[in-house]
Amino acid sequence: MRNLDITTLRSFVAVADQGGVTRAAGFLHLTQSAVSMQLKRLEELLGLQLLDRSGRTIALTASGEQLLAYARRMIALNDEVISKLTDQAFEGEVVLGVPHDIVYPAIPRVLQRFNADFPRVRVQLVSSYSLQLKDMYKRGECDVILTTEPSSVDGAETIAELPLRWIGAPGGSAWRKRPLPLALGRRCLFRPQVISALDAAGIPWELSVETENDRTIEATVSADLAVYAALEGTEAAHLEQIEGGGALPDLPAHMINLYGGEPGRDAVVEALAQLVRQNFRLLAGTQLRAVVG
Repeated sequence: MRNLDITTLRSFVAVADQGGVTRAAGFLHLTQSAVSMQLKRLEELLGLQLLDRSGRTIALTASGEQLLAYARRMIALNDEVISKLTDQAFEGEVVLGVPHDIVYPAIPRVLQRFNADFPRVRVQLVSSYSLQLKDMYKRGECDVILTTEPSSVDGAETIAELPLRWIGAPGGSAWRKRPLPLALGRRCLFRPQVISALDAAGIPWELSVETENDRTIEATVSADLAVYAALEGTEAAHLEQIEGGGALPDLPAHMINLYGGEPGRDAVVEALAQLVRQNFRLLAGTQLRAVVG
């Protein structure tokens, strides 16, 4: 009788989701060698090759793709059983505030992992602008918030530094136009840096869209009617960074600052803050490796 181990399956899913053993190890709080050993044992148990290691990046084989669907279901069922049949020490609600433009890709992973660890704690996600989130945090309306700011700030912990990039439609030409058509949020903190960089470079610009709705900006840019700026790695999947060969000025890096993550707070809040930390540091590390590579 052969039995699949949930911990091993969890490592396999993490490698598939994170795109590699190194990032999966960081996500799981394990060493790289430990994750590699678990994958090897899983392949030996099944007598199948689950990962294609022939390229620069790890990919799933056909058998691995098939196992992935089963592994997700088994892990979900395991977690459901544990949460239903064991006493949970923590219940209640925690409020997490995150700017619109950095919700993806990190926050869904944070929420998924937190729900597995604290199934009886509800996370209320508030998405707004950094300035409004800071006001809400001061009033005690949020337990933990993230902000995107030009620098580190007293009273906050800088958990990542990401460069600001020009974003446009795939294969688009809006970035070549003069005046440069821009799609900007009315209260976006990147707005002054974008305008200042264009003015310093002597590039004429015009506002094609000025809105408080991120979907409006994305739709306009997707139609190749304008460009906008976003932190590297947080742009929508259907858009791409503009490689203009110097046609557009470089933009400054911004800090992702965490408020409410200091030690000594409620254990649930501390756990949420730690997950936020880990996932944004992973995001920043991914972008750095992409540049180095």
